[in-house]
Amino acid sequence: MPAYWVARAKITDPVQYKKYTDLVPAIIAKHGGKVLARGGRYKINEGPHDFHRFVVIEFPTLEQGVACFESPEYQHAASFRRAGAGVVENVMVDGGDATT
Repeated sequence: MPAYWVARAKITDPVQYKKYTDLVPAIIAKHGGKVLARGGRYKINEGPHDFHRFVVIEFPTLEQGVACFESPEYQHAASFRRAGAGVVENVMVDGGDATT
């Protein structure tokens, strides 16, 4: 079952953040992920307006998505983001309707 990595970000240092975003696509591809949405237009329908960048990445499984996030390569890339480039929330969720 596919899984989705959903992230939202508030970027405070675009130069530092770009060091992160330059590395991430290759890391995602290495782990079988496919970027479905990255940046671009959005509309917040409800909730806080604290974030202004949204990303959705599809992985074949939740485990592959988590492995990507926990990989040394991704953690290295994320160190640029975590060094004051902004605030990010990351969530990994299984696809499908688990309520049925």
